[in-house]
Amino acid sequence: MRRVSKITAACAVTAALALTATACGESSTEDTGSGDGTIKVGMAYDVGGRGDNSFNDSAARGLDKAKAELGVETKELTARTGETPADREQRLASLAEGGFNPVIGVGFAYKDAIDKVAGKYPKTTFGLIDSVSDKKNVDSIVFTEEQGSYLAGVAAALKSKDGNIGFIGGVDLPLIKKFAAGFQQGVKDTKPDAKVQIQYLSTGTDLSGFGAPDKGKAAAKGMLDKGTDVIFAAAGGSGAGAIEAVAAKPGTWAIGVDSDQAKDPALSKYAGSILTSVVKNVDTGVFDLIKSVKDGKPLSGTHAYSLAENGVSLTTTGDHLKDIQAKIDEAKKKIVDGQIKVATTL
Repeated sequence: MRRVSKITAACAVTAALALTATACGESSTEDTGSGDGTIKVGMAYDVGGRGDNSFNDSAARGLDKAKAELGVETKELTARTGETPADREQRLASLAEGGFNPVIGVGFAYKDAIDKVAGKYPKTTFGLIDSVSDKKNVDSIVFTEEQGSYLAGVAAALKSKDGNIGFIGGVDLPLIKKFAAGFQQGVKDTKPDAKVQIQYLSTGTDLSGFGAPDKGKAAAKGMLDKGTDVIFAAAGGSGAGAIEAVAAKPGTWAIGVDSDQAKDPALSKYAGSILTSVVKNVDTGVFDLIKSVKDGKPLSGTHAYSLAENGVSLTTTGDHLKDIQAKIDEAKKKIVDGQIKVATTL
């Protein structure tokens, strides 16, 4: 049995995804591979899907591991901009009706749809990433983003020359504020006189801030022009624009999110400017769920993958943290031991 954590928030949201998608433009990938046919996994991605080099790709890595190690069959569906809640419900229902079990919704956009569809297919196990459902046949997979962001704040404070640091959030939403709160606390605990400029690319129901690299680039350039020398962008696809802007100004650092963005094929040319990335190991949650179903003991309830269990972490690609790793490790130990309580709101 795994440890189950109660989440007080009604639902969490994810930074890496945009909410809207179109049913008519939905894409699908099916691979019956070498599976024995007894376990068929349905994956419903949100906007960007496999290949977004961020949140969706992290989920895809868990699916790929399950295919390689467990021999499961898979079907992948990807949403596009403009979709209605009914379209998401239909996508999940089509997978459940097709015998796929588990069916996994990648991102908070699937929360309401899973709540409705799970009740109609009680024998199917559903996975919900970055949000929480109270349905008995749903495994809610969430992460302590604020803890990974705290460590990024420590790194930013130690690497910044003048303590002028920036945070770019995709959308002004509770989950993004978790990133911002943890990051700001890490900076301030390390360098009390440092300043953290916080900017969101969109607000309210406008989720375009998660998929607008041009906006990310403009926001980062504005910060750089004001003397900021380290910028953390928790903004999904928009973060690529921020990284590009930072790379164009020597002596400054970018911090990536969700996946190791220094290894992103589209961003690898900027790897020398990417200090680290705050990674949420969505692949671990996806694999754990699939394996539980295959083992006949499907997971359910809510599980928060924390820093202590490597649910969140900082990447070390390029060895840019080598000179400050000891201090980052010290901060990590204090969080794990409970000496540091990381805030989830600003």
